[in-house]
Amino acid sequence: MSEEIAGIVIPDTELVREATELVRDVADDLLFNHSRRVYLWGSLQGSRRGLVPDPELFYVGAMFHDLGLTEKYCSTDQRFELDGADAAQAFLRAHGISEHDARNVWLGIALHTTPGIPDRLGPEIALVTAGVETDVLGLNLDALSSAEIQEVIAAHPRVDFKAGILQAFHDGMKNRPDTTFGTMNDDVLAHFDPTFKRTDFVSLIDANALPG
Repeated sequence: MSEEIAGIVIPDTELVREATELVRDVADDLLFNHSRRVYLWGSLQGSRRGLVPDPELFYVGAMFHDLGLTEKYCSTDQRFELDGADAAQAFLRAHGISEHDARNVWLGIALHTTPGIPDRLGPEIALVTAGVETDVLGLNLDALSSAEIQEVIAAHPRVDFKAGILQAFHDGMKNRPDTTFGTMNDDVLAHFDPTFKRTDFVSLIDANALPG
C-alpha cells in the first residue's frame, strides 16, 4: 500500500522498497530522514514548477544522494557526490533500468551541490537539488504551505539537523580534502579545521608551467 505524506505518494514498488531498505541499512536516522525529506520537498517544489519526474527514479536519486557520507559507500579518492551517484547507477543497472535513465539519476546526485546547472536539466536531476536546497538551506520554503511543511517534518523529524548535517559532511570529507576543491564543500572543512588550507584557483593558474 502506498504511503502518502503532504499529498506526495511514496511509490509502492519493489525498486522503491529495496532502495529504502538499502539506505535504511547504511545511513543513520539523520541522513535517512534528510533523504526522505529531499524526495518530499523536491516533489512539492516540482508541483509548483510544473516538473513531473519519474517517481521511482527521482526517489532513488533523493535517497542515494548522500550515500557517499556513509561508512559503506565513502571513498577517499573522489567527491562524496560521485560515491552516491555511482552507487545509484549500479543499483539501477542491477534492476534492469535503462542506461539513459540510470545516467539521469547519476547526474542528479553528482550535481546536487553544483548550483545553477541542475535546473536546466531533466526533472529527476533538477528536483534532487531543489529538495536538498529546501532541506539544507531553506530555499523556496515560501512556495510551500505551513501544513505541508509541518506534515513533512512530522513524518521525518529534523532533530538537531543543522549541526548534524554539518558534522556528517565533515566526517565524510575530512579524509579526502583535495576532492573539495572547486566546490562549496571546502567551506565545511574550513569550518571544522582552522589549519585547513584551500586550494587557490588563481595560484594554480600562476603556477602553470606553460609559457604565457
